[in-house]
Amino acid sequence: MHLPQKHLCTIAMSVALISSAHATPLVEPTLHIKPAASGTGRVALTLDACGGKTDTRILSALVDNKIPATIFVTGIWLKRNAEAVAIMRAHPDLFELENHGGRHIPAVDTPQKIYGIRSAGSPEAVLAEVESGAAALATTGEPAPKWFRGATAEYSPSAIAMIRKLGFKIAGFSINGDGGSLLGAKETARRIAAAKDGDVIISHINQPTHAAGEGVVQGLLALKDKGMTFVRLDDADGTGNHGTTD
Repeated sequence: MHLPQKHLCTIAMSVALISSAHATPLVEPTLHIKPAASGTGRVALTLDACGGKTDTRILSALVDNKIPATIFVTGIWLKRNAEAVAIMRAHPDLFELENHGGRHIPAVDTPQKIYGIRSAGSPEAVLAEVESGAAALATTGEPAPKWFRGATAEYSPSAIAMIRKLGFKIAGFSINGDGGSLLGAKETARRIAAAKDGDVIISHINQPTHAAGEGVVQGLLALKDKGMTFVRLDDADGTGNHGTTD
């Protein structure tokens, strides 16, 4: 899950980042797309499918309103959500599926916990997580992924370098829309509706029982009503920090 650093619900979890005096300092990369040349502006919507089920409120809204999105899927989610994958594949103009790892393990090559999730813990385990995610996507018939986003969106700098050598760009974000799907509908909608030209939004599409999903839909429709254009990451020039895209 992706959790906002300043959200009160995650203060206790943040202690995990310093659970060891020798823990590797982690980074949470940002990502922006090139602003629109004209018009109201454009944003990139990215949705993580970590595990569990599919939030059909979000998926249906995207299809009905023709809103493109980049979906970061794990191998775990792909196995459990064939019907949703089929819908996404039936709308290649709207959806691109990208790599969220095989087992939703943080791409950190030293042993530690991030938001309560145990890291990969070694260079070999980071590579296995990335490569198994790509392999899972290959079984769907989708094009080979170009982007990777690790669980928790936190990385060790050395892991970033390894992932880049595999040929993947790493997808950060500039707006955390749903706080790891833990925020309420009102706050989620407010955050997403506040997106500006060039922003990359992150939210989740795998928590159908959470109120945040309703807020995701409300926020996206508010942006659409403003005339904002939505683009997928592959259709925009994205620039991230910490060496994630260059």
